[in-house]
Amino acid sequence: MTQVSFPSWPDVAADLVNVAAGRAPADMIITGGIWVNVHTREALPDHDIAIACGRIAFVGPSAGHCKGPDTQVIEAKGRYMIPGLCDGHMHIESGMLTPAEFARAVIPHGTTSMFTDPHEIANVLGLEGVRMMHDEALMQPINIFTQMPSCAPSAPGMETTGFEISAEDVAEAMQWPGIIGLGEMMNFPGVSNADPQMLAEIAATQRAGKTVGGHYASPDLGPAFAAYVAGGPADDHEGTCEADAVMRMRQGMRSMIRLGSAWYDVETQITAITERGLDPRNMILCTDDCHSGTLVNDGHMNRVVRHAIDCGCDPLVALQMATINTATHFGLEREIGSLTPGRRADVILSSDLKTLEIETVIACGQIVAQDGVCLADCPHYDWPHPARTTVNMARRLVGEDFTIQAPSGANGVTANVIGVVENQAPTKALQFELPVTEGRVQATGEVAQIALVERHRTTGGVVNAFVSGFGYRGKMAMASTVAHDSHHMIVVGTDRDQMALAANRLKEVGGGITIFRDGEELALVELPIAGLMSDNPATEVAAKADQMMQAMRACGCTLNNAYMQHSLLALVVIPELRISDLGLVDVRTFEFTDVIVS
Repeated sequence: MTQVSFPSWPDVAADLVNVAAGRAPADMIITGGIWVNVHTREALPDHDIAIACGRIAFVGPSAGHCKGPDTQVIEAKGRYMIPGLCDGHMHIESGMLTPAEFARAVIPHGTTSMFTDPHEIANVLGLEGVRMMHDEALMQPINIFTQMPSCAPSAPGMETTGFEISAEDVAEAMQWPGIIGLGEMMNFPGVSNADPQMLAEIAATQRAGKTVGGHYASPDLGPAFAAYVAGGPADDHEGTCEADAVMRMRQGMRSMIRLGSAWYDVETQITAITERGLDPRNMILCTDDCHSGTLVNDGHMNRVVRHAIDCGCDPLVALQMATINTATHFGLEREIGSLTPGRRADVILSSDLKTLEIETVIACGQIVAQDGVCLADCPHYDWPHPARTTVNMARRLVGEDFTIQAPSGANGVTANVIGVVENQAPTKALQFELPVTEGRVQATGEVAQIALVERHRTTGGVVNAFVSGFGYRGKMAMASTVAHDSHHMIVVGTDRDQMALAANRLKEVGGGITIFRDGEELALVELPIAGLMSDNPATEVAAKADQMMQAMRACGCTLNNAYMQHSLLALVVIPELRISDLGLVDVRTFEFTDVIVS
């Protein structure tokens, strides 16, 4: 690994002082811009920024005293000078890209800092997979801070992962240079019930002086929530309504409100600021999960800020939520998050605060993007063979593997069915009357079959159930080795033979997403690294992802970004009903439930 060399403040303090005082020349001066000061919530015209050693040395009405014969001068021409945007909670793997290609995709959108939790790869490759993500992150020209995953499995006893994360693993990772804290603590019942391992992981993080990420995916804001907060998580991004945001902030947490590819939770929570008038310092914008198509076509944190503004938020407040609030939360206020002396020189030039068109991006004092084009080198990690061979199915599957047997003599059954909710992570626990043919329960109408195919330990296991909400028609199937969080293989389809074709195809290519209809493959997104990511450019992956979504629509699905819904159907820590390699899980009670009720 070649880590990007960036000087710490003590190493360059004398240089910054001398430049600010006019005793030494700046490396770069941005002149004649509107200084967006997120500390005071002001937009101050006719200001300059002087940069030296990758950091800001001076900000004021004129930096002429900092200019030398070799100083690079950038004319802002009255544009806004904005701090580089920070994503407070996200998963690089959800972009279907490696850290290098994710960075290349988001840099032109003004993202210069990310706080990423690689718990997807942790479930597949364990601590070694986290180390690979961490190492490639440190190679990039922007700030990618890694949170050590906390929960693999996310719900012990409810699923089987490729590897498990221990308290000892957490303690070890806290010593790595790029680890900023503990990733989202998804086992919220464990924390609320004082599970020793969960508390040991939190304790190891706090002893290291780092931040504990939260994930409280329950509507219960009573004693269980209070117990969770008492356990140590410092933020939470699972809120879906104003009451969630208010309660988190009242209890001393940061409320992280997200706009991802499929999660639209900003509009319903930002009213705590825009209408109730609560202090915005404790609210942070994030994406959580964005796939490559969103990154290439719509943007990243600039998209989230624009959306917050469209929801009635003052532009300067929205920018605080994507810069200084995030930096302060992670203890990095002296490093990133504002355009003030000593901080890393992460600067955006934009002509409009509301539309937030990103014209120039500077990261650590270097121009890294101009007019939507990434100019920086984003080096790749040398991903080893074991990371590229993770789809370990015991055998080729056949249609019979996806059969759900009816009780003897039944002509119809009542079945528990996972209900997809558009634009939200939670599902509904539904029941449907389904027909029986030759002893097999049949998917019909709006109900499709879902299967969880084991791919980590070569057990050959297939768990079958039912799902509604996708609207699929005809004989089709969609399979994905992106199956949060255990990342086995999720197969959804209306025909058992098509489901077998799709599953076997992903074994052949080493992981990814595929859609079959009437025996023909309509789309394929190859994700050879851990079955989660591609190291191809984002534009190429996005084009295949777009074809995949077109294929979903061709099969009758009209949900917004339905792929994200598909990929979370095995996430057994978000209510109400999910599937795992061990069975159908009622997340309201954290108990297994039968597929056939009667």
